[in-house]
Amino acid sequence: MSRSRWNLLPQLPERHALKDTYAPLVAQLLFNRGLDQITKAESFFSTDKRLCGDPWLMPDIDKAVSRIQKAILRGEKIAIYGDFDVDGISATAVLAKGLENLGGCVIPYIPHRLHEGHGLNISALAELSKHGATLVITVDCGITGIVQTQECHSSRMPPLDLIITDHHIPPDVLPSAIAIINPKLNGAHYPFKELAGVGVAYKVLQALYNGLGRENETEQFLDLVALGTVADMMPLTDENRYFVKAGLEKLRTTARYGLLELAALSSIKLENMDTQDISFGLAPRLNAAGRLEHAISAYELLVTDSYEKACELAANMVAQNSERQRLTSSALSRAHEQVTSQDLTPLLFIRDDSGARGIIGLVAGRLCEEYYHPAIVVQTGKDMCYGSCRSIPEFNITEAISQCADLLTRFGGHAQAAGFAVSSENLSLFEARLHEIACKHLKGLDLRPQIDIDAAVQLHEISREVFDQIHKLEPFGMGNPAPVLLSQSVNVIDFRNMGTGGIHLRLKLKHGDSIWDAVAFNMGERSSEVKGLLDIVYNLKLDEWNGGAKLRLNVIDFAPSEAVALNWYKENN
Repeated sequence: MSRSRWNLLPQLPERHALKDTYAPLVAQLLFNRGLDQITKAESFFSTDKRLCGDPWLMPDIDKAVSRIQKAILRGEKIAIYGDFDVDGISATAVLAKGLENLGGCVIPYIPHRLHEGHGLNISALAELSKHGATLVITVDCGITGIVQTQECHSSRMPPLDLIITDHHIPPDVLPSAIAIINPKLNGAHYPFKELAGVGVAYKVLQALYNGLGRENETEQFLDLVALGTVADMMPLTDENRYFVKAGLEKLRTTARYGLLELAALSSIKLENMDTQDISFGLAPRLNAAGRLEHAISAYELLVTDSYEKACELAANMVAQNSERQRLTSSALSRAHEQVTSQDLTPLLFIRDDSGARGIIGLVAGRLCEEYYHPAIVVQTGKDMCYGSCRSIPEFNITEAISQCADLLTRFGGHAQAAGFAVSSENLSLFEARLHEIACKHLKGLDLRPQIDIDAAVQLHEISREVFDQIHKLEPFGMGNPAPVLLSQSVNVIDFRNMGTGGIHLRLKLKHGDSIWDAVAFNMGERSSEVKGLLDIVYNLKLDEWNGGAKLRLNVIDFAPSEAVALNWYKENN
């Protein structure tokens, strides 16, 4: 039996306009992504500035531009208040350096993850005011800072103007500010709602530069826009698709010393940079700074013009990431012991009094991925406990937590990721109530991840030409996933375990006269299941070495052919 539920997406009708213009497989892939008209497909492939919205359509943009211009002309100190993840760090860098290039006097500020937490905090605003800031511009945060923004207008603090730029869902009551720039605001006319925090910051910069007839100069920051957009897992459609594709081109030829050195130490070939290199290479190392120490060092790495400083910062970041991996592995082992010591429940609730708070979200994510259950990891303390949650599409974790709001000190998040603080005396009651909610909501569901399959193909139908056609759909990521293919009744002519501890599987597959190399990552423990004919679900990968290149299959899941056929029959009859 497969480890996942396989879902073959609706197939292209026999007669469809896409088939008259594109190869059959490409037409199917476009259809699966909602690009069911020639005009939509052409726009998708063009990936040029025509995908970009007019920055002047952003809510309050005129008010923001006017106030920023006034601050620059007066020589006021402008604080850019960001967040400690890659999106917030890159957004801070884009706006800070962009304003400096216009002559602005800028103070970059990123809160400490553990000491201050996400979003605006009053003490930080007071400190910025004390240092002479008269204008604070938030990036990737601030939309929920109602109490904090009210404090800015009180007699207890020197006058401090606020401009909020954010991309998170606004609350019913908005904070008090000169301008709130967020495409998700009710009544906002900006056509694309799914910009990252760095994308919203970039639109502000575009409007500023546009007003001076210098809009093309903002393109120097597209590498940072791509970095934050991919790291924050935003959908790579519409304007984000342009940002990431253009940004990747700039990353491949970047002159930023910090990124050059970080890529080199991470064994990333910049000339071949893709979204995977950001997601699994650059982003975790940049995030490690904020998880273990302070994210301001990641900001400094992005903006430094000193090669020596870049080398020092990159080396520290790589070391921090190694320590982050060690701490995560240790905490994950402790979590596994708790999970296996009891019956598997719909909700995994882990308590850990020795884990670093900066990595509990990573542990929750790994548990959620491994068990396909919503997972909560709590750092317990004498008086207060701090938790991080990751969930599955079938269970809105933030909605569930909100039903326990009376027990919590604070909470917030999205449907599949959230965080909270709870007093130690309320922790057990909170856990019990959440378990009750999860049991009721998830009862009777098949808790296995679903793999959406684009098309069923024969292995002999795949060629370098087909791969090149698929390659045109890049960049892949959220909203535009790498194509997933299914091949049935494939014969395994050889296989072996590979990697440390045999964690992976290497296979040689045959179908008809076609023979393929394949790798099934993190499936070494399933070697006993490799027998007879298999149905395999996979992506295509191009391996390049010594000037040559060869296609292979990245196996996502597999199952005995007869088992999959039987399952599909039961589900569809």
